Amino acid sequence: GALPPRRLALCLPVSSPRRRSRPLSSTSSPSPSKPSLIAGFRVPAFCLPGSAAAAAYPAANMPRLSSGPPNRKRKKHYRPPGKKKEGNAAKFITRTRAVHYLQLSLPMFRKLCILKGIFPRVPKKKLEGTHRTYYHVKDIMFLAHEPLLEKFRDIKAYDKKVKKALAKKEKDRADRLMSRRPTYKLDPLIKQRYPRFIDALRDLDDCLTMVHLFAALPATESTRIKVDRIHNCRRLSHEWQAYISRTHSLRKTFISVKGIYYQAEVEGQKITWLTPHALQQVLPDDVDFNVLLTFLEFYETLLAFVNFKLYHSISVEYPPFLDPSLEAEAADLYALYRVFAASSRRQSEDSQITGASEQEQNEVEKRDSQNDESELRLAQLQHQLPANEPGALMHLIEDASIDNNEDQETKDCKSLFRNLKFFLGREVPRESLLFIIPAFGGVVSWEGDGSPFMEADKRITHQIVDRPTQGHIYLSREYVQPQWIYDCVNSRLILPTEPYMLGRVPPPHLSPFVDNEAEGYVPEYAETIKRLQAAARKQVLPMPGVDNQDLDDPQSLLAEGIMDRTEAQEAAEKKHKLMMFEKQYHDELKMEVEGICYSESLSKKAESIVEERKENLLNAEQIAADVNDMSKVVMSRKKQKLYEAMQISNERKRANVDLLNERKKKADKAGKS
Repeated sequence: GALPPRRLALCLPVSSPRRRSRPLSSTSSPSPSKPSLIAGFRVPAFCLPGSAAAAAYPAANMPRLSSGPPNRKRKKHYRPPGKKKEGNAAKFITRTRAVHYLQLSLPMFRKLCILKGIFPRVPKKKLEGTHRTYYHVKDIMFLAHEPLLEKFRDIKAYDKKVKKALAKKEKDRADRLMSRRPTYKLDPLIKQRYPRFIDALRDLDDCLTMVHLFAALPATESTRIKVDRIHNCRRLSHEWQAYISRTHSLRKTFISVKGIYYQAEVEGQKITWLTPHALQQVLPDDVDFNVLLTFLEFYETLLAFVNFKLYHSISVEYPPFLDPSLEAEAADLYALYRVFAASSRRQSEDSQITGASEQEQNEVEKRDSQNDESELRLAQLQHQLPANEPGALMHLIEDASIDNNEDQETKDCKSLFRNLKFFLGREVPRESLLFIIPAFGGVVSWEGDGSPFMEADKRITHQIVDRPTQGHIYLSREYVQPQWIYDCVNSRLILPTEPYMLGRVPPPHLSPFVDNEAEGYVPEYAETIKRLQAAARKQVLPMPGVDNQDLDDPQSLLAEGIMDRTEAQEAAEKKHKLMMFEKQYHDELKMEVEGICYSESLSKKAESIVEERKENLLNAEQIAADVNDMSKVVMSRKKQKLYEAMQISNERKRANVDLLNERKKKADKAGKS
């Protein structure tokens, strides 16, 4: 009997691949006894078209021969071999592929990226996943042509030789190899990353913070921090501070829990850095000091270049030669001040000698020059001399003073502590005060060897102390806490010393980096400082658009208009008060005729006033809300988002102000109790 169609496929054995079927003829039909072959399968006669067995089966029951399952997924479309990549796949590369492409280890790749200034990117569409780090393909190609890459490979191969010698216990050979270890310089990288000096100054904030941090860290073997690196960081930081103090470029300073913040202005660029407190530093275990040391290696070279340029701009030799005795006493900053003083003294002497020699030469020329034509010819040549010639304007440069190039702010900073002498106690931060006081024109000394003057000097005006008791008190000087120096610097004013006297709680230390008016909270001490500043200036600011000449001239039309407007306002206020008094008088007469007592009238009047105020307040709030809603409806979607962001920021500011007010109330209560 015939098999059902569902079991037909199970009964079709596969033939051998070598066996081929005979081609079917269109005229002769296969016999039912001999099954034919189709695509290597034995097909019965009832399955062949045109046969008698096939006619007995309906078409619906015939099995369907297909090349594959009907619901199979389509294959992905892959990029042809000759076509280039496009989009994010062509622009970005993962860190793993970049390391394999450059044939580097991961620590060496990190070091190369730090030195070259290459940083990871965030593509819009991360093809390899969100957990991977991506770099720009052009940056990796840029790293592939870096000469430092070959240096790193040479150093790695050389370290293998040293390691092999140590493994064989050949210590002499290992020492000899270490003495000839290949080295590299980062000078080309500095010139490449900072083509202009102003670019280096703009990127100096992190550099100064890192150098000052490592200058205060201890040397340990576990973190690979060597003593030479610490000494170098300390030297660079003191050289920078000495230049800032010599040029009076310091503008702001603030003491915080993290350390002491400074801000200086060098060639029009504001540079802010942080220095740690002079305390014992604890090194955390979760910090990768290898990465920090790589940054430090680059920053040391950068700061050395910057100091070299700045020192030569003020005609001081770099690196300066310091007094060994002062270096031994940890007075490097004062030693640098002495170097600056000696260089300035030498420059003044050279200028005097040069001026005297030029004067003698002029006298000789005047005696020798008797011909008017030669003098006229020399004058014409001098007149034709170009202005950019190096010696064309030397006489003008010699006569000009250095102070003429200083702006008003620099002059104010230079004269803040003028004619004041300070003496520092043992317990105060000496290096910070040695940096700040000379930057604002003061003279400072300390207790110890190498100090300019001793504690018993009668010319001392202020002594900076932080101990509750003193062994000997001099009546000719004032004893203040260190915060007084920082507050005077930020306010550009010699503040009263009574709140900062020894044993008292000083006023709050205000940050100069915060705009109180923009934040919406102005502390009381800030208002006090503003009043003191206004009193120190002794001037009244004129109205907008009014000059001092107009105010001095009483006959000017503008002053007359201001006087007339003031008189008109006073007359209108008087008229309004008279009308209010008349209305009140009429109301009282009316209530007296009706027989209402005076107390009841007062209570009713107070209630009516309170109700009117509430209604007016509600109406004003409702009007403001309606106006905001109407204006928000008219806005575009972008402006609506900006408006909502502004409202959120204003709410945060109000919450911060409320929190500060609550803290202030608590502090006042604690102080009173």
